[in-house]
Parts: sequence; structure tokens; C-alpha cells
Amino acid sequence: MNKAKNTKEAGKLEQFASIVSKGAGSTGAFVAAFVLIAGWALSGPLFHFSSQWQLFINTGTTIITFLMVFLIQKAQNKDSLAIQLKLNELVAAHEFASNRLVSVEDMSEEELKVIQKYYSRLSLLTKKEETLQQSHSIEEAEELTEIKKGREEEILEDINKKK
Repeated sequence: MNKAKNTKEAGKLEQFASIVSKGAGSTGAFVAAFVLIAGWALSGPLFHFSSQWQLFINTGTTIITFLMVFLIQKAQNKDSLAIQLKLNELVAAHEFASNRLVSVEDMSEEELKVIQKYYSRLSLLTKKEETLQQSHSIEEAEELTEIKKGREEEILEDINKKK
């Protein structure tokens, strides 16, 4: 029962955070913040620009900033996870894609550097291709390069024989 209650509460918090996140990024929220700051600034002469007048805006903006940092990070984490899942689906669904990339976000920085070197090498190999639409694994690109070299040598030999 406690687990269901915790899940339900977490769902409500998730929903609340989502609503606040969308609202905070809206034009209406920007206008409201602008009006609030303008009202505060215009009220300065009324309060003789006192330290309490300054403390009011400093405290308010500090609290809002503190909360917004966490709200923005939560939204960023959710978006990042959604993008990772979509990319994982694309990689897993493509028959020629390397499944090494599924859940690449869980790899260490060292492992990511190894994969980066792999794709840099693949890029160099595929630059030799005549068309941009071709894509290969490193192994396929190396094999094709060797086949092409062999074929090129055969053609050159045939040309030399005809001379």
C-alpha cells in the first residue's frame, strides 16, 4: 500500500513540476515577472529605496532562482532521457546499425573516446567513397577500400597490357 501511495504522490509531483515548468517558460510568466520587477522599481521612491525594499526583491529573486534551478534541471533530465530513448530505438531498429551504441550514455568517458576514435576512422575511410549515401562499419569500409584498390590495380594492368 505504501509503494502505491508513494507512486501516486510522485506522479502528482511530476505532474505539478511539469505544469510549473511549462508555465515558467511561457510568455505570460515573462510578462508577469517583468511587471513585478517594474512595480518593485516604481515603488522605490514610495519606500525611500529602503533596505527593506531592497531585501524584498533580493529575497524573492533568490528563492525563485533557487527553485528554478532544480526545475530546469529536472526538465532537462527528462528531455535528455526522452531523446536518448528515441535514439536507442532508432539504433536498435536499424539492421545495419551497431548495437554498441544502445545505451551509450551509460559508458565511461574512456569508452566514449574509443567510440569517437572509431567514428573518426570510419569518417576518413568513407571520405574515399564516391557517393555520400554510403555508410559502412569500419570493417566494411576497410574491405571495400581493399576491393577497390585491387580492382583499380586490375584496371591499370589491363590498360598497360593494351598499350
